[in-house]
Amino acid sequence: MHEFVYHVPTKVVFGCGACNQVGDVVREYGSKRCLVVTGQGSAIKSGLIDRITAQLAEKGVEYAVFSGAQPNPLLSHARAGVAKALELKADLILAVGGGSTIDTAKAIAHGAANPETDLWQFWLGKEPLTKTMPVGAVLTIPAAGSETSDSAVLTDGDAGVKRGLNTDFNRPVFAVLDPELTLTLPPYQVACGVTDILMHTLDRYFNPYVDNDTTDAIAEALLRVVLAEGDVVREHPGDLHAMSELMWAGSLSHNNLTGLGGKKDFAVHQLGHALSAKYNVTHGASLSAVWKSWASYVAPVDGYARFARFARNVWGVTEEDGKAAALKGIALQSDYFHKLGMPVNLQELGVGEVDDAACQALAELCSYGRSRTIGTFQVLNADDILAIYRSASSREN
Repeated sequence: MHEFVYHVPTKVVFGCGACNQVGDVVREYGSKRCLVVTGQGSAIKSGLIDRITAQLAEKGVEYAVFSGAQPNPLLSHARAGVAKALELKADLILAVGGGSTIDTAKAIAHGAANPETDLWQFWLGKEPLTKTMPVGAVLTIPAAGSETSDSAVLTDGDAGVKRGLNTDFNRPVFAVLDPELTLTLPPYQVACGVTDILMHTLDRYFNPYVDNDTTDAIAEALLRVVLAEGDVVREHPGDLHAMSELMWAGSLSHNNLTGLGGKKDFAVHQLGHALSAKYNVTHGASLSAVWKSWASYVAPVDGYARFARFARNVWGVTEEDGKAAALKGIALQSDYFHKLGMPVNLQELGVGEVDDAACQALAELCSYGRSRTIGTFQVLNADDILAIYRSASSREN
């Protein structure tokens, strides 16, 4: 094992009916005024927000509801949420929804704790984040893992720029995980969630280190479980056991457990962020659309050894030849995304024709104007990034 620091302070309340404990947990953290952040209507229409606010009222917690969080959460919306939190004099931000809602809540917490600084400066790295407000999460969509992660993404819609921020200040103080809240999710949303969960571990698993045996074994086990349960929910939407496994796997996949001792790669996420910023596509779809092209491009860097291990330990591939095994594993993973109904190239992403000029624009966006590299398994410069986008733009990929 290589050195690491592992600190996950989030209290997790997991189980069917766990959402009925939200009021107690909020009071446990001493909240008297709580801003409830939610999405574009599903949690309201289902009655979940009413159930939660009733609990808050019963516990004597003043609250206000701030709705409208959307996929690829917007900076402008988070800024409005900061104003709402300051008006309420909130002492806790409670997210009710999926990753986009939770990321929005994190941004509001940072902005409200630092009203003298525009919160986008933290995402641009121009101002250090030294304090925040406590955030709690009631998860309704197993996917992003934001309920236990140290990351949050925001999109500046005016500039067409999507940025991620990694800091321990992003860790929610508690997360309520109730699998029953997931049972009516649309199949496509579940498929996007399965893809995101897989990618959070894949983007950690593919790193330059090969001697983190315990971490690798945990990652491989989690991948096998998610692949199996993803198949179950594809065939039987709303299967409670499968959704409960996916819900917990989503949290574990993005709290850094599956990458301890390694150097996170996250090149696929960076490639996907540029796609989301330019085309406003669903996060999970942006990842599956480039994964095969990325994998095929970087697999030779260590003589196909890492991808061969992935193929054998996750997919059960038996080919003795390392290259053959690696390529088989890449194909199987790409086929799996296809079975879920996810795009595996840019043609299938639904953004129209992606010509070479568009690929070059994406490469410029992803490389911050050719000023940075991405990835650790293989460090990718702007030319590498362009080659991957070009490969992904082919329908034959």
